[in-house]
Amino acid sequence: ADLLEGIVTTTRWEAANGFELTDEIRTVIAARAALLVLGLEAGLDAYHDVSTIIVHPSTMRFRQVSGGPTSGTEVDEDVDLLGEASYRGPVVIAWDAAKRNARHPEHGHDVVLLAHVVDGPPPLPDDEARQRWIDVCTRELAELRAGHGGHLLDPYGATDPGEFFAVATEVFFNRPIELEDHKPELYDV
Repeated sequence: ADLLEGIVTTTRWEAANGFELTDEIRTVIAARAALLVLGLEAGLDAYHDVSTIIVHPSTMRFRQVSGGPTSGTEVDEDVDLLGEASYRGPVVIAWDAAKRNARHPEHGHDVVLLAHVVDGPPPLPDDEARQRWIDVCTRELAELRAGHGGHLLDPYGATDPGEFFAVATEVFFNRPIELEDHKPELYDV
């Protein structure tokens, strides 16, 4: 309850595109965000860089220019965005996706679990545990990049280590039994 209240009261909330924020929206988003830091010693301090949560009514679409499939080329395309968190920047969330994810955790996705804004690896008891976490996550990321992620991990997690951590975090909190059954070492760390 303290985490939930802290996220609701200490964070600046903004509605985009004339959208109206309600207590339900703030509560659902804050409850899902609190789940990630529940039981961590840092608690709400893990989100010290999150000053603003901007809620859009639905999926956001924008143009993006990115590196193409061949060196020296670019791709200019429309990209759908369900949520975004960046270091020391605002968190942007599409309400329709947040609500759908909260109602259907069995799908293994959650735009509100703010894994991108939690600094570094989770708190671990010692250097050996930290190295094991790095080794297991590095190996699992390599497997996902090679197309061996199985049905649990979204291929988007192969983008980079930060996205891998976010995707693995979503599965850990939303489909823990399947993760433990199919990827016990990843579940363990």
